[in-house]
Amino acid sequence: MTDITLTDVTIHIDKDTDATTRTNVENGLRIIDGVVSVHMPADKPHLVVIEYNPDVTSSSHLLTMVKELAGHAELIGL
Repeated sequence: MTDITLTDVTIHIDKDTDATTRTNVENGLRIIDGVVSVHMPADKPHLVVIEYNPDVTSSSHLLTMVKELAGHAELIGL
């Protein structure tokens, strides 16, 4: 059995981002190879928590995707 390394990253988007953009961000992240889960808490719509395999993708790639879809994003945690 092969061990898979997983890590989490939190990305901040504009708190006023509309529901359609949030859905697009979630869907866009889910299709990236290596992403295991995407969580956008309903009570904190400005945060995106992503669990991913760092051997397959990177936090900078995830951040770039969110910036492309939401217009603004900042990496706030690893």
